[in-house]
Amino acid sequence: MEMPDGMLAHVKAVVATKLRRGESFMLTWKHTGDAGASSIWLQPSIPLRFVFDVADHGPLESEYLQTLARAANSSGGLVLEWDAALPVDRRPREVFAA
Repeated sequence: MEMPDGMLAHVKAVVATKLRRGESFMLTWKHTGDAGASSIWLQPSIPLRFVFDVADHGPLESEYLQTLARAANSSGGLVLEWDAALPVDRRPREVFAA
């Protein structure tokens, strides 16, 4: 899946924190251009790979991190919508379940 750069940097931080704590959760993203969505279950035993186009993607914004973390801790899991992303002035772009 590809996502805006600023969003991926923040998602990576939230995912890494949850998995480091041994917490599993659902990650859902809405498809761009249609009404569909995809969901994956993330748990510490599943390897992940984050691929960035640039090495320095800038500082993380604490308010956005807190918003994502609250969602990841909810019963509905972390739901990503590209339209609700941070301004896309940074360029990390892909996350894969390996």
